[in-house]
Amino acid sequence: MRITPLGGLGEVGRNMTVFEHQGKLLIVDCGVLFPEEHQPGIDVILPDFTSIRNRMQDIVGIVLTHGHEDHIGGVPYLLKERPDIPLIGSELTLAFITAKLTEHRITPKTVHVEAEDKHQAGPFECEFVAVNHSIPDSLAVAIRTKAGLILHTGDFKMDQFPLDDRITDLRHFARLGEEGVDMFLTDSTNAEVPGFTTSERELTPAIDKVFATAPKRIIVSSFASHIHRIQQVLDAAHASGRKVAFVGRSMVKNMGIAKDLGYLRVPRGLLVDFKKLQSMPDDKVALVCTGSQGEPMAALSRMANGTHQIKLGAGDTVLMASSLIPGNENAIYGIINKFTDLGVQVVHKGNAKVHVSGHASAGELVYCYNIVQPTHVMPVHGESKHLHANAELAIRTGVPAENVLVVKDGTTVDLVDGKARVSGQVEAGLVYVDGNTVGKVTEETLVERRLLQEGGAVTVVAIVDPDTNQLAEPLEFITKGFIQDAKTFKGAAEKVKAALGKPEARNIDDVEKLEKLIGDSVSRHLDSVYRRAPLITVVVIDA
Repeated sequence: MRITPLGGLGEVGRNMTVFEHQGKLLIVDCGVLFPEEHQPGIDVILPDFTSIRNRMQDIVGIVLTHGHEDHIGGVPYLLKERPDIPLIGSELTLAFITAKLTEHRITPKTVHVEAEDKHQAGPFECEFVAVNHSIPDSLAVAIRTKAGLILHTGDFKMDQFPLDDRITDLRHFARLGEEGVDMFLTDSTNAEVPGFTTSERELTPAIDKVFATAPKRIIVSSFASHIHRIQQVLDAAHASGRKVAFVGRSMVKNMGIAKDLGYLRVPRGLLVDFKKLQSMPDDKVALVCTGSQGEPMAALSRMANGTHQIKLGAGDTVLMASSLIPGNENAIYGIINKFTDLGVQVVHKGNAKVHVSGHASAGELVYCYNIVQPTHVMPVHGESKHLHANAELAIRTGVPAENVLVVKDGTTVDLVDGKARVSGQVEAGLVYVDGNTVGKVTEETLVERRLLQEGGAVTVVAIVDPDTNQLAEPLEFITKGFIQDAKTFKGAAEKVKAALGKPEARNIDDVEKLEKLIGDSVSRHLDSVYRRAPLITVVVIDA
C-alpha cells in the first residue's frame, strides 16, 4: 500500500491523504487552508490534485472524518473533476458537505456510515470508530487491505465528559491494536501541550457568568460548525432570559442543519428573527455570529469597524468563544482593540475560560500509543513542530525510532510486507482559490500583490529609439501609493540612461529584456537611496 499526504503535514489545514492499493485510490478528507496576511486576495488554499488528476476513475471513495472546513472544504473542487466519487461519512458530516455542494450545483453520491460500521470500497475495507472532537459525529477510520491495517484518527481528543456524552471509543482502538495496527496516523495539533485537554463542560460556568452579568447586548462569535459551543451559548441564553438570533449565512445554514438533525437542542421560542431582535431591550438580546478569526468581511469585523447595521457601544459584551488560529493573531487583536475603544467588554480565551481545543494533548496521545501499540507511526495534522513532538511521544512509548515517519506533503510512504519506508515525492504545492479562479494565482502573483501592498506601484514609460535603444524622450514616472517629490526619480533616470548607454544594451532586440533592464535600474536606485521596493512596471514605446 502507498500512502501519500497531499495536505495537512507542515500546516494546520487542507488535510488530505491518498491511500493506493491494487491500482485503486481511497482518499481520507479533502479540506482547505485559510490564507495568512502574506497571501493577500486569496479566499482559500486547496490540496494539489496533480498527482491524481489522471487517475480520477481509480478513486473508490472519499472518507470524511468530520465536518470542519479544513477536512471537507476542498471536496467541491475535487468533485468538479469527477462528480460521482462516493462520499463516505457520518450523518452530520454528509449533511454539511451536501449543503456546501448545493452551492456548487453538485449532487453528491453519499454513503452514510456510523461508528462500528464497516464499508467495502474497492480493495479497502473501512471500519469506523467513534471519536470525540469539537464537532459532533466525528469518526476515526481503520483501513484494512491485504497489505496491512492502517488506523487514521482524524481530529480527536479524549474528553471524558463531552456535552453529547459521546466519548472516544478506546475499547475499539484496543481491539484494533490486538489485531495489529501496521500504521497509525495520529492527530498532532496539540502534541506539544502537556497533560490532557480540558473538558468542554468546564467552560459552562464562564459562559453562564457572561450571560448573567452582561448589562446590555451579548454578541458571541464562533466557528459556524462549532455546535457544542453554540449549544452552551443557547443554554446560557435560555437560563438568563435572553432571545437569540444567528447572524451570517454559514452560521444560519449550519445551525439549521444541526437543529433539524437533532444535534442542536433549541428550547421553544428561544430563536427569533434578527430583525425582531433589533427592537427588543438590550438586556434580552444575544447574537451568535461568524468572524472569530478576524475575517474582514465577517459580521464581527464589520461590527468592530462600524460598517454593520448592528452598532455596538458601552455596556455591550463580545464573547469570542473560539481558538486563535496561527496567522490570524494581528487581525483578532485588532478587532479586540477596536471594540475596547468603543467601550465594549471583550471576553476571550486570554481573559476567561471560554474555549478549549478540540485536539488531544500529549497525555491523550500517549494513552493511544500504549493502547494501540502500532508497528509504525506517521504523525499527521500539524505544523512541523507538532509532527516532531508527536513523533517523540510515539518513540517514548516504545515505537522504534526508525518506524516513526515524519514526512511532509507529497511524500510517498510504501507499506510492504509489514515494513514502511519513504519511497518518493509527488507534487503537492499550494493551490490558490482567488474568486472564481482556481490554481491561476502563483507565488509570483502574491509577490506582486505584497509589493503593491507595501510599496505601492511605479509605472515607467520609456520612449526608445529602436535602432539604438536610447531614450528619445525623458522617462515618465506614474505612481500609485508611492510617495515621491521632484527629485525622487532624477537619479533613477540617470541610472537608466547609463544602463542603456552600455554596449551590450545597444544589441538588445527583445522588448521584454529592455523592459527588465530599465526596471532593474529603477528598482536598484529606489532601494539603495529611498529604502523602498514598489512594484515597478515598465512600458517601452517605439519612438
